[in-house]
Amino acid sequence: MATTAPAPTARPSARRAAHPGRRWLLVGSLMVLIGSFLPWIDTAVGSVSGMAGAGLWTFYACMLGFAGVLVPSQRLAAVQAALLAVVAVGLTGWQVGHVLNLVGTAGWMPGSGLVVVFLGGVVSAICAVRLAR
Repeated sequence: MATTAPAPTARPSARRAAHPGRRWLLVGSLMVLIGSFLPWIDTAVGSVSGMAGAGLWTFYACMLGFAGVLVPSQRLAAVQAALLAVVAVGLTGWQVGHVLNLVGTAGWMPGSGLVVVFLGGVVSAICAVRLAR
């Protein structure tokens, strides 16, 4: 006579819902990722890609933002969001100041990538504050 082992019971997983700040950090990181590859400076003779300058550094920082979405510690996620915000807002501000110092206001406009990275940095800064609370 064969004995039958009881079937394992399915245990409900104790998974918590994601913090709303993490969802917005994902949005901010995606904005910085996309904006890093777009043109940062538009001129009459063409545009300058973000990857030719500071866009490479903002791309690296957005990877830190993606890690902040996945890390279990909320404080560590807030620190990573703050670092992404500092890099994204700081480098876009530096880029605008640098171009203004070189040529003034004539003959160029901020490109779509510069604006998207800046806004992604602002979103990440708001997320850092929300995650820190």
